[in-house]
Amino acid sequence: MNFEEIFNTIPEAEASAPGRVNLLGEHTDYNDGFVLPTAIPQSTTVLLGMSRDSEHHFYSENLNERVTILDTHHSPSGFASYIYGCIEVLKTAGYTIPSLLVYVKSSVPMGSGLSSSAALEVATLRAIGQLFDLPLNDVEIAQLAQQAEIHYAGVQCGIMDQMAASLADSKHILFLDTRTLERYLVPFPPGTEIIVIDSGVPRTLATSGYNQRRAECEEAAHLLGVKALRDITNVDDTNILPKPLCDRARHVITENNRVLEALQEVTPERFGELMNASHASLRDDYEVSVPALDTLVEILQKTPGVFGARLTGAGFGGACVALVTSGQGREIATKVIEEYNHIGYNGQILVPTINL
Repeated sequence: MNFEEIFNTIPEAEASAPGRVNLLGEHTDYNDGFVLPTAIPQSTTVLLGMSRDSEHHFYSENLNERVTILDTHHSPSGFASYIYGCIEVLKTAGYTIPSLLVYVKSSVPMGSGLSSSAALEVATLRAIGQLFDLPLNDVEIAQLAQQAEIHYAGVQCGIMDQMAASLADSKHILFLDTRTLERYLVPFPPGTEIIVIDSGVPRTLATSGYNQRRAECEEAAHLLGVKALRDITNVDDTNILPKPLCDRARHVITENNRVLEALQEVTPERFGELMNASHASLRDDYEVSVPALDTLVEILQKTPGVFGARLTGAGFGGACVALVTSGQGREIATKVIEEYNHIGYNGQILVPTINL
């Protein structure tokens, strides 16, 4: 059912935002570190209209779910929490937002670590900004979206996902310094493209160890006497920390160093080695991988034409990303998913998309 069929009126604004996949820089954004995401072809679209009563009415096409809430300070759950959070942070910023009709449709896979929530937040804020002609730039939209996720969805996220949804494109990699918000687009390593494969194991950030990892990093930074782990560049400095804090800090420090090295116009082979090292660090030091992700990465890494592979997103399930030889992505992805599913898993190819 479309907007008109659900709400018996036509939409007055429409905006979209893409999902993202992170090539390097995992769990570094909330440590004031460096990240290298890129946008994926899949996106989320939000259509808006004015509510005729004092209630918000939200509808998700993908979930076939409708939520009606009073304009109160009690956040709903599920997809509606992200939309409601966007409305509330705009109010906190001083804007007057009346009751709305909100229709959401998305091709961004949910639960795969491709930032479906950030895409929803950025698309919602863009649409509201369009409807009410709000003076919001792309960075402000990302910052508001982050606050919506933290305060209304309960995820203590960094700024990477929202900045990628707001500023990245699928033809470049976005370098972002999450402390200063310095950013610029860089090319992919020559002769390469990416593939993304879902492990078939869903993950939910709010109920995973994500917030625990963030708390561990903050404790490690406190014990090391710095504002954030981004301020430590020598991994040996972590030796004074107890476990698991030393392991968590080691991952963040080495991951930041991998991102900075990748910016130095490295070869595809070296970029792939950095991705492989990132996965090992996420698996062993940060402990956010699961057997399915490790198996999928192992298959990818041994497949001809693959330079490197790693889990992407917060972990605890979700997807893997691989850097592969340009023009071979679809063939490689098909071969890998056949082998992966043959041993009992239920993965699927997410990028390249089958039907754009």
